[in-house]
Amino acid sequence: MKLVVGLGNPGPDYERTRHNVGFRIVERVAARHRIALRREKRLQALFGVGRVAGLETALLEPQTYMNLSGRAVRAALDAHPIDPRADLLVVYDDLDLPFGRLRLRPSGGAGGHNGIGAIAEQLGHDEFARLRFGIGRPPAGEDAIAYVLTPFAPDEEAQLPARLDVASDAIELALALGVARAMNRVNAPPAVETPA
Repeated sequence: MKLVVGLGNPGPDYERTRHNVGFRIVERVAARHRIALRREKRLQALFGVGRVAGLETALLEPQTYMNLSGRAVRAALDAHPIDPRADLLVVYDDLDLPFGRLRLRPSGGAGGHNGIGAIAEQLGHDEFARLRFGIGRPPAGEDAIAYVLTPFAPDEEAQLPARLDVASDAIELALALGVARAMNRVNAPPAVETPA
């Protein structure tokens, strides 16, 4: 079984914020594959299982707030036969990538992201795959913490459905081909249109 975790904060106050784009991506995958996400009290998460890219896949949205996300991931790993080094993919927002840009990696540090840090702490290592979704940098003088907890700008929100589809495609590709093979496609810069 594969486990795809989308990071975010629970509740309507955070629902449309930049920090919750991981939830929105997992919800897009769930909708595509008709996987119902249900509250699992023992996991402290929304959780569902179905088939993605032909593989049995669990989808998880921790409901513990970002800095405690590791608890829900640990509970899911304890409850299901999943090897985090081979079968875990975490999807989350990244300030250091331009809006909508994706970066798929087989492992790495937390880069200041509290959710990733919490998962690494619970696992005792950071050797798990991650898909970062760019939310861009805050304007000069704006606090980064405040920025991630604000909604996307209207022009970004208008582009978001298409970008969520691309991120969902990236997850499917990573599951089907493996992260190492999928990275070349997912991490390629977007094609530049040239005038005719």
